[in-house]
Amino acid sequence: MQTFLLILLIACMVGAVVYVVRGVIQFMRTQHDQVHGPNSPMESGLKQNKMMWRRIQFQALAIVVVIIILMVARSGHTG
Repeated sequence: MQTFLLILLIACMVGAVVYVVRGVIQFMRTQHDQVHGPNSPMESGLKQNKMMWRRIQFQALAIVVVIIILMVARSGHTG
């Protein structure tokens, strides 16, 4: 059980990092498009918000997994 939770925690952390990187890339594209292209700032702003929400979701899931890991570890140490 703990191995599964640890793998799940690592997957959540990787997911959060992936969406941070994707959000930064989207931010850089927004800056480039505002200078060089016709893309609307509204559209790129929505993409940035989507990346931020995905990151927040992965972080929240990671926190829940940590809490479960702590609860499982605590229940294993009776006394």
